[in-house]
Amino acid sequence: MTAGVPEAPEETGAPGPVHEVDLVIVGAGPSGLYGAYYAGFRGMSVAVIDSLPEPGGQVAALYPEKDIFDIAGYPAVKGQTLVDALVAQASQADPLYLLGESAVELRHDPESVEVVTDAGTLVRAKALLLTGGIGTFTPRELPVGGEYLGRGLRYFVRRLDELAGQDVVVVGGGDSALDWALALEPIARSLTLVHRRDAFRAHEQSVARLRSSSVRVLTPYEVAGVAGDGRIAEVTVERVRGGDMITLPAQTVVAALGFIADLGPMQKWGLDLRRRHVLVDRSMRTNLDRVFAAGDISDYDGKVRLISVGFGEAAAAVNNLAPLVNPAFGTVPGHSSDAA
Repeated sequence: MTAGVPEAPEETGAPGPVHEVDLVIVGAGPSGLYGAYYAGFRGMSVAVIDSLPEPGGQVAALYPEKDIFDIAGYPAVKGQTLVDALVAQASQADPLYLLGESAVELRHDPESVEVVTDAGTLVRAKALLLTGGIGTFTPRELPVGGEYLGRGLRYFVRRLDELAGQDVVVVGGGDSALDWALALEPIARSLTLVHRRDAFRAHEQSVARLRSSSVRVLTPYEVAGVAGDGRIAEVTVERVRGGDMITLPAQTVVAALGFIADLGPMQKWGLDLRRRHVLVDRSMRTNLDRVFAAGDISDYDGKVRLISVGFGEAAAAVNNLAPLVNPAFGTVPGHSSDAA
């Protein structure tokens, strides 16, 4: 086999258990879970690898109580509710979950792929589908107030009710910042959104909802200081290039400034990359034999990064890799209703 890393001295290259399946999926987020279900629907055995201890990816880890509005059939759905439904759907494929393990080595040839995890597990398969987010995410830090991390400063909100009755300052201008501000508005004592630009990088509907809400919006402002005796008590913001200062009461600052992505070991696998994303063609095929990608990690001209798009990409990938798993499997699947 060719390899993204040197061959290990052992016959299998891994000291732990060995599993053989038709398809191995790296990433147990929404696209990976749907891919697992769809592979089962196409008659494949599946293993799913994810570094997190529970399925659901970033949605479950960072935004379980956030409403998601772009999922077909759901006017709005909480992140964890969506994940629970996807896990139930994927259970029809009886996937092998390898959670809390990171894929660190890849070997591939025209006949098969092998993935080795940091726990020493080896998974041998006919094809690999990459559906991870974009590797490891590190939050972009607030330039001031880092000493209050865990004492009022946070980078995401797992449970909204933890902030009930508090004065909350949300910092940022993207979708996450506006989503947190709007979700916390009904339960916070006061809610202020601070963004260093007048324009937001969020969905137009979210911006319109923000403008009609009771959230105090301060633009173009940035956080100049955070103060408190052991915990955050107030935040000082300064107008960008203007100089005037405003001091706000705050027990919590949510710094929704985005995340820095790191593909980790995948960067050494020989994949064609563009801005930390894996390039694919119209069949979701990468430049490596039997390796496909779908969801946030994939990239192509005209890519739209929505969960709903990731579902379609996962289905497209599974259908296009199906003949590699079994030549009797056609690319055209037929309709699920025909299988009932």
